[in-house]
This record gives sequence, structure tokens and C-alpha cells, in this order.
Amino acid sequence: MDSSVEETNYESKSKPRKDKTTSNRWITETENGDGEEECDVEAWETLSKGFKEAQTALDQNRLLIQQVNDNHQSKIPDNLVKNVKLIQEINGNISKVSDVYSNLSVNFSKLVQQRRVKSKNDKMEIADS
Repeated sequence: MDSSVEETNYESKSKPRKDKTTSNRWITETENGDGEEECDVEAWETLSKGFKEAQTALDQNRLLIQQVNDNHQSKIPDNLVKNVKLIQEINGNISKVSDVYSNLSVNFSKLVQQRRVKSKNDKMEIADS
């Protein structure tokens, strides 16, 4: 089973929805002229890049863990010694994944905050008009 992130063309326009559920948080509040909402490309690109980076490290760990298991089952002393380096690499990849998710969280929070501030400022400008 392939657990990689599905690639989707996030630049395509979605049909407008009547409800504003959590699944719509990625959609900007502004509508283009034809009544369709546009996807926040920057947000999707940030998420997609981070998820792909994390998935790459996780996929590599899957292979490394299989190699560690094979080496362990072989009980060949040389293979058991190789496991030390493989396990260190696995730990390094786990750290990478942790860093990626941490950075994603920070970057995405900043992006959401910027959108909220912009939306608030836009509403204030409209009210002042």
C-alpha cells in the first residue's frame, strides 16, 4: 500500500459551497467574479512541500527498518554491527520528520494569522468607504 500524499492540482477552482465547514478553511473568503472561490495556493504549496519531505524520510525509514530486521534475523555478526549505523540513520530521519512537522505548524500558523489580519483590514477598509 502506498501511503504517499496524493497530488492534486490545488490551483484549480472548486465549486462554491453553501457551508463554511472546517474543510473549507483552506479556501479564501474572497470570491472571484464568477462566484467561485479560489484555493489558497501558497497554503497548499506549504503543506504539500512539508508533507512530501516528511513522507520521503518515512519511506526511507521503512526501508531501513526492513534492512535492520533482515540483518537481525541473519544473526551474522557483521550485519548486526551494520545495524548500529542503520538505527542511527533511522533516528536522524525521525528528527527530520519532527522538524518538518514543527516548521509546518509554525509556518502554517503564521500564514493563517496573516490571512486573518488581511481579512480584518479589508473589512475595515470596506466599512470606512
